[in-house]
Amino acid sequence: MGYVQEIGRKAKEASKKVQFFGQSEKNEGLEAVARELRQQMGYLLVENDKDVKNARAAGMKPALIDRLLLTSQRIQAMSEGLEQIAMLEDPVGQMERVKIRPNGLQIGQRRVPLGVVGIIYESRPNVTADAFGLCFKTGNSVILRGGSDAIHSNKAIVKVIRDGLAKEKLPADAVLLLEDTDRAAVTEMMRMKEYIDVLIPRGGAGLIASVVENSTVPVIETGTGNCHIFVDESADLKMAVDIIENAKTQRPGVCNACESIVVHSSIADKAVPLIYERLHQKQVEIRGDERAVAIEAGIVPADEEDWGTEYLDAILSLKTVDTIEEAIEHINRYNTGHSEAIITKDYDNALKFQNEIDAAAVYVNASTRFTDGHEFGFGAEIGISTQKLHARGPMGLEALTTVKYIISGNGQTRP
Repeated sequence: MGYVQEIGRKAKEASKKVQFFGQSEKNEGLEAVARELRQQMGYLLVENDKDVKNARAAGMKPALIDRLLLTSQRIQAMSEGLEQIAMLEDPVGQMERVKIRPNGLQIGQRRVPLGVVGIIYESRPNVTADAFGLCFKTGNSVILRGGSDAIHSNKAIVKVIRDGLAKEKLPADAVLLLEDTDRAAVTEMMRMKEYIDVLIPRGGAGLIASVVENSTVPVIETGTGNCHIFVDESADLKMAVDIIENAKTQRPGVCNACESIVVHSSIADKAVPLIYERLHQKQVEIRGDERAVAIEAGIVPADEEDWGTEYLDAILSLKTVDTIEEAIEHINRYNTGHSEAIITKDYDNALKFQNEIDAAAVYVNASTRFTDGHEFGFGAEIGISTQKLHARGPMGLEALTTVKYIISGNGQTRP
């Protein structure tokens, strides 16, 4: 049995134990790992620094280095995230939709773990701890395959997690890291149907497309985020500029950052200069259509490719439109099904936008940066699903479970 297959076998064996843990065992394990992260913070920072130095030497963009970087505050947040997961209600074992049939049969659905979850992701080492926490809380084991640029960080975090579990005499193989960074190893992982029950890719469009196209294991697609903000003709322009600044510049390298602005032409002469001035102060480049360039000379002319690009950088596109219908058509054509927002005072337009935009999260007068498991009250998230089957939007605990039917009778036979 090869290395990757052995990882799968170990995870499958661990899942047979983890699925039957009660709330107390799971919560004690999470709290032990949270303590261990804090106690071994110095070790984690040293290992992460190796990845950051390698990334800088390779010319990685600053926004992507930010995704890679661990600080004492971020490790503390990882630890607190696990403690928060421990405090969340456990969905496993919950009975739903219980009904009594005319023949006396009692039929209901019980929440159960998925089994073995495989997660393939890039750059962000905090995903390692979040993924473990959510999977462990829901009775799943997890196989992690992070990007080569974060290999030292991920190996260190998984070691610390396993140390914490071992101290509570819980199976360390509840979390396993595929340390082989060769593409052949991840391809083999995508095809281990006998061991992995579901794969969740987290990263750029190329990674996600590769997993969706090549995996024989069922995939929950967490999409890229070409997120738009539409400034409607009735918008409060101060509100619009504040929201755009937050959505674009708070963390430009994350999937819920704004990548494109759509502005109603009737207010473009006022709105575009205000947006440009604020973003220019933050060193954000705006690529706009002809009308936007005519209004503000500092805007760079956009091409067709810009409308569909997730930049993950200090760049965004700006499109002017004449109607809300045109805005909705443009957004639905180029979006990735992630998060879209409208800034408006018009109640009818707000409802129209929310009804007709095809995305996992649709906002009125708020930043797209809120599309996040913690902000939605789920605790940490396993990813943000942009597909429509099984789960959509931020994926918390329930998304890592499935159901089985529980039927009780007293001797019924089918006539």
